[in-house]
Amino acid sequence: MADIVNLRQFRKNKARSEKESQADQNRLTFGRTKSEKTLTKALNEKAERALDQRKLDKPEDDA
Repeated sequence: MADIVNLRQFRKNKARSEKESQADQNRLTFGRTKSEKTLTKALNEKAERALDQRKLDKPEDDA
């Protein structure tokens, strides 16, 4: 025989677990210290400068 389930409690538990999984994802995405953010920004800027230095400029035609 199947167990009787209270749908209101089931919905609340499901919503609670979804909120918790979203919170875990947000902790990974946004839960960084200021020094980590600064380091990432510096590394990205360095990579962008290195890429721009190797960029070839095409001469424009005056025709």
